[in-house]
Amino acid sequence: MAKYDVVIIGAGPNGLTTGAYLSRAGLKVLLLERRLEAGGGLATEEVTIPGYLHNTHSIYHMMVDYAPPYRDFDLAGTYKCRYVYPSLQVLMPLAGGGALGLYTDVEKTCQSIARVSRHDAESYRRMASQFQEYMDAFLAPATYVSPLPLLEQAMKLDSSPLGEAISVLSEKSPRTIIDELFESEPVKLFFSYLACQWGLPYDGDGLGYMAALFLNRSANQRLCIGGSHMISQALAKIVVENGGMIWGSQRIKGIAVDKGVARGVELEDGRVIEASQAVVSSLDPHQTFLKLVGEKNLTSDFVEKVKGWQWEKWSFFTVHLAMKEAPDFSATVNHPDANQAFVYLLGYDRLQDLLDHWQAIDRGEVPDRAGFTCSFPSVQDPSQAPDGHCSGLITQLVPYNLKGGADGWYPLKFKEQRIQRCMDILTRHAPNITMEKVLWHEGHSPVDIQNKFYDMRQGSIKQGAYTPFQMGYLRPNDECSDNRTPIKNLYLCGASCHPGGLITFGPGYVAAGTIAQDLGATKWWPEPEHVSQAREKGLL
Repeated sequence: MAKYDVVIIGAGPNGLTTGAYLSRAGLKVLLLERRLEAGGGLATEEVTIPGYLHNTHSIYHMMVDYAPPYRDFDLAGTYKCRYVYPSLQVLMPLAGGGALGLYTDVEKTCQSIARVSRHDAESYRRMASQFQEYMDAFLAPATYVSPLPLLEQAMKLDSSPLGEAISVLSEKSPRTIIDELFESEPVKLFFSYLACQWGLPYDGDGLGYMAALFLNRSANQRLCIGGSHMISQALAKIVVENGGMIWGSQRIKGIAVDKGVARGVELEDGRVIEASQAVVSSLDPHQTFLKLVGEKNLTSDFVEKVKGWQWEKWSFFTVHLAMKEAPDFSATVNHPDANQAFVYLLGYDRLQDLLDHWQAIDRGEVPDRAGFTCSFPSVQDPSQAPDGHCSGLITQLVPYNLKGGADGWYPLKFKEQRIQRCMDILTRHAPNITMEKVLWHEGHSPVDIQNKFYDMRQGSIKQGAYTPFQMGYLRPNDECSDNRTPIKNLYLCGASCHPGGLITFGPGYVAAGTIAQDLGATKWWPEPEHVSQAREKGLL
């Protein structure tokens, strides 16, 4: 029987983060990964033609300036994990000509918006300043600490004018926030998409703080040079350098529980791996508790909480492109730097087009003219395509469950129709990119996402929906929000924990601190400065 101090189930970004911190703290760590390679969504693969690098899940990294692992492990210096930070972050061509551009430079963004609405340009300037203050003072620090009970957090926020403003904003829906800020329909369309693109319900109250975070981070996205897998490779190397191990291609039968204590992990081939101090799961609540722990080891009340976990209604349909050349957008007529944008928002001429798309997803449909975002990574990082050529990515919001069920995604003809409709929209805005300029393409549906990334059930990129009852102290529930579980020595560290999904490293980082504290391990890493400042202000 193999013996380790800590066994971590899942070597995705959060499992790797927890493993890297704990292994450097002197614990003997083993990570068990279902896929051949570690990294989870931090994947870069040649899924079209050799030489074209495609980030098959995570590409837009939005917390590079706040996430502690970048500093604590010196990822940029020691492990060569470097980023491109494009000046023009998002570009949306307008139906009547022109375009809206979101820049890292607030004044450049205001100049772009002013061509449509001077009022909205001034409103954006105020919003950008206000939301940046919220990020620095509370939203970013709260991402990297265990969440407080709802009432306690509310009392802390309401003790200062800044915190009170965040509380007021939090009660609003993205629709209300956008309507209060902007007048012009194109501007409303632009920022409505950016506020909701990572899973916020447009009319859902109670998560306004997340809309502020997403709007702020939409101007702070970065592309990892060499592909997203550079980050997972670095974290995996840190684990191994500090005496840890990562086993790929592992199938797990269950978590060994004896008298209410997690003792280890049993593999499907019969091997049992003993965890003398902790078992950590980066999987979703259903897999962790209902499948691996088993209902017999849990109270009926807790089982009901887990069964009540809700998945997102939507997922992604992605198309990876190996292209002969980079796109030349018609928007360069009014935006000379249009070809240098990091992200393009295409296919929506009116706000109603976007609302129709979201409503269709609720019905299990994908409109023929549904819009999407796209990116051409090799424009920013030439290493991601052969010389003179271009890699591309189309990302469209779609339902996992189509009207006839998820199996509707399997027919190749259906996928090809979706790809062609997306390409028609792309060609309308970049006339040089026709199917003849595409050497190869690869489409991935929500079902493909689920099959490839086992913890993304129903194509769920965040291990569960963002709702007021599944965030903060209630993510995944009130008994597990601090990463501890009702099973002694069993912890959670995945995206179903606070602060949620996307590449923030928050769940893995917070879990590492909790586990180190419980095990009496040396917590070698300092508290982030922005967290300390938030504590001093009484916001955390």
